Amino acid sequence: MRTIEIDQDSGFCFGVVNAIQNAEKELMQEEELYCLGDIVHNNQEVARLQKKGMKTITHDDLRALQDKKVLLRAHGEPPSTYQLAAQNRIRMIDATCPVVLQLQKKIQKHYQNLPPNDSQIVILGKIGHAEVNGLVGQTEGHALIIEKKEDLDQLDFGKAIYLFSQTTMSLDDFKEIVAEIQSRMQPGVTFQFYDTICRRVANRIPNIRRFAAKHDLILFVAGEKSSNGKVLLREAQKANPNTFLIAGPEDVNAVLLSDNQSIGICGATSTPKWLMEAVAERVLNFS
Repeated sequence: MRTIEIDQDSGFCFGVVNAIQNAEKELMQEEELYCLGDIVHNNQEVARLQKKGMKTITHDDLRALQDKKVLLRAHGEPPSTYQLAAQNRIRMIDATCPVVLQLQKKIQKHYQNLPPNDSQIVILGKIGHAEVNGLVGQTEGHALIIEKKEDLDQLDFGKAIYLFSQTTMSLDDFKEIVAEIQSRMQPGVTFQFYDTICRRVANRIPNIRRFAAKHDLILFVAGEKSSNGKVLLREAQKANPNTFLIAGPEDVNAVLLSDNQSIGICGATSTPKWLMEAVAERVLNFS
């Protein structure tokens, strides 16, 4: 007999829930709402909100808008976005995650108080990721981004280093980077690091390991753009090699399923619960 369990700890984090609630509230009152970038890195959830009237725009599109209402998603934005909005008389609905907002302020304060030629602000994160773009913006573009240990070669270990992290990075990866920088710093040179990883997200890693280990098959539901999804998928696959990434119920097929299987369905912080439930229904109805 085939059994199915949906991981109750998977799904939207607080920041994403807040952004979507803001969007739905506005769409109940207005026929049109713009969102700067995908509100969440999940195509199905974006499509659901688009049917309600939300339009996803780019930063180039924002420059052409006048007197409109624009939602800022949980990832946050650099100061230049707010300046442009003011110039174009755009009303911003700011749904930046409180954890991200606090990190932005911390980085900006360090940047304003440190001598630029004698110190380096370094951010562990994904190059091009919306949150990272917003963090770098707090330093007028001067912060250095590293994704992995090999990227540390671009740092000057004879100058002070102040390390921060994108909120959704792996805590283990952050600790590894800290240890590597400490081993390379020249004597007497300042190195300070700030663990700015969201604990609500970080705690999902041990949970996903436990969840994956207790099932025969894991269907990990996430969008290709999800940075957090990539981290959690990797951890699930470590605990259970029989883990497969799927975008939705349409990816469930006979090759994956067999009788007498224990199947676990889980996902990223950007994966809606309704999508995991749709996958479970597809599995149940699969003959």
